[in-house]
Amino acid sequence: MDIIKTAAKNGAFLAPLAGISNLPFRLIARSQGCSLAYTEMISANGLVRKTAKTYEYLKTCPGDRPLGTQIFGADPQIMAQAVRIVEDSGVDLIDINMGCPVKKVIKTGAGAVLMKEPVLVGRIVDVVKKAVKIPVTAKIRSGWNRFSINAVEIAKILEDCGADAITVHARMADQGYSGQADWKIIAAVKKAVKIPVIGNGDIRQPQDALRMIDETSCDAVMVGRGVLGNPWIFKGIVDACSGQQVNYLPDLEQRLKMIENHWEMESQIYGDKVALRSFHKHILWYTKGLDNSSRFRELAGKLKDKESILHELNEYFRLLNMDRS
Repeated sequence: MDIIKTAAKNGAFLAPLAGISNLPFRLIARSQGCSLAYTEMISANGLVRKTAKTYEYLKTCPGDRPLGTQIFGADPQIMAQAVRIVEDSGVDLIDINMGCPVKKVIKTGAGAVLMKEPVLVGRIVDVVKKAVKIPVTAKIRSGWNRFSINAVEIAKILEDCGADAITVHARMADQGYSGQADWKIIAAVKKAVKIPVIGNGDIRQPQDALRMIDETSCDAVMVGRGVLGNPWIFKGIVDACSGQQVNYLPDLEQRLKMIENHWEMESQIYGDKVALRSFHKHILWYTKGLDNSSRFRELAGKLKDKESILHELNEYFRLLNMDRS
């Protein structure tokens, strides 16, 4: 699959993070070397019913390429209708979510609970592949729980039904995002199929990406929570994979500029009111681990307008620079 193979040569992929992977976030990641990004997970039912909020997730721009759209659902026919809508939006590939462990997704029969339904997995992929011309991939888990580690079985079904690539999040569904990812599962899937395999789970620094590729032979790596407050990780992965010295962490001035640029993009695309509400979490992630950050983060959480938060943010970074000079 040319899109996956080309993107794999150029860097790491950005995971479809629910509530996070919007257009500004994807553009920030791309600015640091992300080679393929996905929308956050979109409901197939919402697309077919033409829910306004659902269509908001499809918002993109020319610089947001290559782009995959991840959808979730359990009804093959509704999935087929939904992916036609997605294809018409102009994205480069469609990814089917078979790994989300969140209850509100699970109770609809979608997400990670599909790991318990191999026959339905095959039907969904078969129908979706026939409905569109663009590549179709799937994201799976190691299994539902430690008694049903069946990623290899599901991967073979996906390949047989025409999937163009598979992403393996190397945790069981009942782990959620806790514990440690078992990369041996990724290696086993890679040995079992001929289509590209993307490894996901516990990529927290650039060296982790190299280690995952070395230990699993996966074709590409996908970064999830490791990018929160740290889009520079993509630059580090690019440098590491090309054999260059890895020195990717920003100085204080670069960090502050990134925060301001990111927030400005949120404001331009979604408006100041929405950006103010949604950007608090990013401020917390961007400042995590810095000196006296807990005090600043507590203060920022109490402020209610953009001007006050930006003032305190600049004052905080000014004091950090003074302490380090």
